[in-house]
Amino acid sequence: MRQSALAAACLLLAGACAKKEAPKALPPEVLVATVVQQDVPVGIEAVGQTRGSEEIEVRPRVSGYLQSINFQEGQKVAKGQLLYVIDPRPFEAQVAQLKGQLEQAQARLLNAKQDVARYTPLVEQRAVSKMELDNAHTAEQSASGAVASAQGALREAQVNLSYCRITTATDGVSGISTKSVGNLVGPNDPQPLTTVSKIDPIWVKVSIPEAQYLELAQRLAKRARTDTAKRPIEMVLADGSVFPHPGFFRAMDARTDATTGTVSIDISFANPDRILRAGQFARVRSVSEVLKGVLVVPQRALQELQGVQRVAVVGAGDTVHLRSVKTGQKSGDMVVVTDGVAAGDRVVVEGMQRVRDGLVVRPEAAPAKSDSAPAAPAPSPAPSTP
Repeated sequence: MRQSALAAACLLLAGACAKKEAPKALPPEVLVATVVQQDVPVGIEAVGQTRGSEEIEVRPRVSGYLQSINFQEGQKVAKGQLLYVIDPRPFEAQVAQLKGQLEQAQARLLNAKQDVARYTPLVEQRAVSKMELDNAHTAEQSASGAVASAQGALREAQVNLSYCRITTATDGVSGISTKSVGNLVGPNDPQPLTTVSKIDPIWVKVSIPEAQYLELAQRLAKRARTDTAKRPIEMVLADGSVFPHPGFFRAMDARTDATTGTVSIDISFANPDRILRAGQFARVRSVSEVLKGVLVVPQRALQELQGVQRVAVVGAGDTVHLRSVKTGQKSGDMVVVTDGVAAGDRVVVEGMQRVRDGLVVRPEAAPAKSDSAPAAPAPSPAPSTP
């Protein structure tokens, strides 16, 4: 009897041990960032492409075989410098032939004039008829026209001969030649012989969305109209370096591109060392104003749902509260928030998919990013501040 009671007690203890509750799961871990208040420079940032302030296609005006190439490709050339020579011998022969035809026409004109001079007194003496004098006058006029025609043909041949020497119309940097010595070239060739680009100054063409342009224009309109100083523009090259020479607004297209919905702007940069070449891609940055003491959150803290921007704020007791916010300008990877958060609030930047309203979490501070700060002020290419 005593052994049965002992066995029953052991079974009860074993059942109690088996029914012991499992430990509760830890709250999910999320990374948070603090809402900060700071000055934010705002403007535009756009990718553009460089082009020469003058870009000339060098094309032949006459057909012929290239006799020589007289420049070093990719190097500086001066206005009026000889680039190509087309074999001039066929054109020289034509000039010589037309010179001979002109001399013949001039000789006929001289003879006609002499006939007129000789017949005029003879008509008065009735030694020749009036018809013969009229014929002499007609021959003189015909010979004069032949001389004028021969002179025009000769001038055209001389011009064509001069086109055998192809020079550059501007200072700049030459491109690579598309033809070699001995090639047949002509004015109908699909490609130019080469191009010459004037790259000091060099222009950068950027296109900004119409909405961004309108926003920029409205912001600039609020500025004092007396602020007419030229504002430098910063260019960031493909390797991430900043071009040492500031740029300035040059011109803006009069129309918006209906296909892309963008407005084209030209910015001029001094390029004394000719580091930049036409056709390079570059990013330009400008600042039209600085927003003072605004609240900013990281871009990755925002979540959009049906057109509404939301953030997950970690409040007291590490409890999550989902809030709708109103956003403003972007600067780097930060976004201005105009409503919905306060300075010092902690917002979730990583782990948003694991949180819901009212959930308790384990917040950890997100590591600071070196590029999270807004870009340094660089000025605006807006049309109101050329």
